Amino acid sequence: MRLTKQSSYAIRTLIYCAVNAPELSRVADVAKAYSISELFLFKLIKPLVEDGIIETVRGRHGGIKLGRPANEITLLDVIKRTEESFALAECFEDDGVISCPLHVGCELSSALSEALQAFFNVLESYTIADLADKKRNLRVRLGLDLGEPALAAH
Repeated sequence: MRLTKQSSYAIRTLIYCAVNAPELSRVADVAKAYSISELFLFKLIKPLVEDGIIETVRGRHGGIKLGRPANEITLLDVIKRTEESFALAECFEDDGVISCPLHVGCELSSALSEALQAFFNVLESYTIADLADKKRNLRVRLGLDLGEPALAAH
C-alpha cells in the first residue's frame, strides 16, 4: 500500500500549521516550504476545510490554521479524508463484481481485513501534535524563524 502525495502533503500542511500556531499560515509559505504548487495545496486542503480539520481566514492578512487542536487530529482523520480507496485486493472493491470463486470465507480476505484494521489503529494512535512535538527544530526547517531558509521535506 502506498499513500498518495495528497495525503502526504496534507499531513505536512497540518504539521506546518501546528508548528506555526497560533499564527496564521500563508498558503504561499506552506507551498514554498514543501516545494509544491499553491494550486496543488489549495486542492488538497479543500476536503480538510470541509471536515473542519483546517480553517481558512480570508482577506489581506488571511491564511490557514488548524480547525481544532493538533492533539485532536489523528493521522487516520486525515488519511480517510484524502485517500480514495483502501482496497487492498479486488475483493475489497465496492463495485459488487468479484471474480474470485474463493471470496466467501476466503482467508486472504480475512488476513487483509485484519492488516487494514491494524494500519488504521496505528494511524489513529498518532496525532498532528505527536508529529509536531519538536517545534523549535521544525520551525527552523520550515523557514518559520527569521534568517533561516526553508528546507523541502521529503
